[in-house]
Amino acid sequence: MTPGNELLFLALGGSGEIGMNVNLYGTQGKWLMVDCGITFGDANYPGVDVILPDLQFIEERLDDLLGIVLTHGHEDHIGALPYFAADLGVPLYATPFTAGLIYGKLEEEGITDKVELNIVKEDGPFTVGPFTMTYTPLAHSIPEGNAILIETPYGKVFHTGDWKLDESPALGGASTAAELTAIGDQGVLALVCDSTNVFNPEASGSEIDVRKGLDEVVAAIKGRVLVTTFASNAARLQTLGEVAEDTGRQLCVAGRSLDRIIRVAKATGYLRDFPETIDFDTAMRLPPNQVMIVATGGQGEPRAALNRIAEDTHTLKLHAGDTVVFSSRQIPGNEIAIGKIMNTLAGKGVEIITDRQAFVHVSGHPGRPELAEMYRWIRPEIILPVHGEVRHMHEQARFAKEQGIRQAITQVNGDIWRLAPGKPRQVGQAHAGRLVLDGDVILPADGTTINERRRIALYGQISVAVAIQGGRLKGAPQIRVQGVPVEEDRDAFLEDAAGAAAEAVKKDGRDVEKLRESLRLAVRRAAVRFTGKKPVVDVLIVEL
Repeated sequence: MTPGNELLFLALGGSGEIGMNVNLYGTQGKWLMVDCGITFGDANYPGVDVILPDLQFIEERLDDLLGIVLTHGHEDHIGALPYFAADLGVPLYATPFTAGLIYGKLEEEGITDKVELNIVKEDGPFTVGPFTMTYTPLAHSIPEGNAILIETPYGKVFHTGDWKLDESPALGGASTAAELTAIGDQGVLALVCDSTNVFNPEASGSEIDVRKGLDEVVAAIKGRVLVTTFASNAARLQTLGEVAEDTGRQLCVAGRSLDRIIRVAKATGYLRDFPETIDFDTAMRLPPNQVMIVATGGQGEPRAALNRIAEDTHTLKLHAGDTVVFSSRQIPGNEIAIGKIMNTLAGKGVEIITDRQAFVHVSGHPGRPELAEMYRWIRPEIILPVHGEVRHMHEQARFAKEQGIRQAITQVNGDIWRLAPGKPRQVGQAHAGRLVLDGDVILPADGTTINERRRIALYGQISVAVAIQGGRLKGAPQIRVQGVPVEEDRDAFLEDAAGAAAEAVKKDGRDVEKLRESLRLAVRRAAVRFTGKKPVVDVLIVEL
C-alpha cells in the first residue's frame, strides 16, 4: 500500500506487546518511521536473547521510506537499528544523548560509515518530506525523553513516546503544562500515547522521592549494599550517585551497559556531578559499610553482573549481612529468572529489598492521573493507544473516552488505519511478525530452526543410524539419545530401540525412502513405550 492524499498509521511493533516499538506514518506517497526497537527472548525462544520486528512491509517499499525518527534511547525504541539501519538506507534523526547511544551501537557493528545519523536539538522544528516535526521534552527515566509533534497536510499528531509527569526530574527538563496546553490550542488530530501503566490508579511519582527512599534504606544498612536498576535509567544513576554521597559510601559500577550509559551521558552534558567510581578490587578491600555497588542484572539476565555476583563468578562478592536493593520493577515474563537470583542471594544470607518493602523505584510511564492531564492539555480528536498489550490499549481507549475524547482507535501490529481525511477507519492489513537474533543470524521467530529447537526442548532427540547392503542390515543399528528421560532404563531402551530399528530394516530394507520413515516411527514408538514422550528422531542410512 502506498499512502495517497491521506494520513495513515501502521504499527509494526509495540502494539499488542510491551517492547519492540516501530510505528509508521504515511502521507502523499511517503512513509516516516518513528522508533525501531527490540524486545528480549523468553522461554518461548530457546537460546535467543534478542527479538526483532519483522519489517518486511516497509522493506518492500524502501523507495517510499524517508527516515527514522527516534523518541529516546531505550532498547525497545532504538535496539533494532544496528541490525536494520544499513539495509533500510535512510537517515536517522535523534537528539544528542540518544544519538550518542545509537552511534555506539553502529560503531560496534562497524556500520557508522553506512548510516546517516542526524543530531537534532530540542529547540525547533525539522522537516522530512511532507512531515514537519518538533521534539517536545517529556519526563522519563532516561535523558531526552521526547514526544514528537508531527505536522502533516492532514493534521497534527502528538506521538508521546515513553513519558511520565515529574515536576522535579533528575536529569533534563520537561515541557510545562502551559507549553503542552499551547500545543493543544493549535489543534491536534491524534494523540498516539503510551499505555504501559494505564491500570495504575496513582501517578508514577517523582525521582526526587526515590532519592529520599533510597537514602533511608541505604543509611540503615550495616554491610555492603548493591543496588540494581535498568542500565539505561540515567536518572536513577544520578540519584544513586547522590545517595552514595549522602550515606558516605564510595561508588562501584559493575556492567558494560552501565559504563556505556555513563560515558555517553557525560559526553552530552549529563551526570556532570556523578562521583568518581572505584574499581572492583578497591571495593572489596574497603570496609563493607563504605561501599555501594550499582550493577546490571535486575531482570535476571544470566550474563549480567548481578547473576555472576550471586553465582560467585565475579570479582565482586556478597556475603551474609550484605543487602541487594532492586531499584526497578519486574518486567512481566522475567519473574522466574529474577526469583532464581533472589533465591541464590537469600541462600547466602543476603537481604533483599524491592519496591514492595521500601520506596526505591518509580516508573517512567504514566498512571491514570497523568494520562488524564495529558488528555486535558492536548485535547486530541482521536486517541490511538500504543506501547502496551491488547488489554492495556483497550483500557486506555475506554479511559480516554471517559475523559471526553470522542474517538478511540484500538489497533494491533499490522493494522493500517487512515486517520484523515474523514472519520478514522482501518483500510488495510500489513504483515507484522517477529524475527530472532540467534547467534549472529537473523531468523523468523516461528520458522523451521526455532520450531525444531522448541520440539527438541520439549521432547528430546534421538539419532538412529543403520548400514544396509542389498536391503539387509549390516552390523547393529546405532542409537544416540539426547534429552529423553531414560536415565534408569537407558541400556534397556537402547536395546529395544535397536531391535525395533532392525525389524524396520527387515520389513522395508529394499526401499530406502520408505525405510527412513519406518525407522523414525519404530524408534519413536519405542521411546513412547518407555517414556510416554514423542522425541524428534533423526535417521541416517548408509548404503554399502
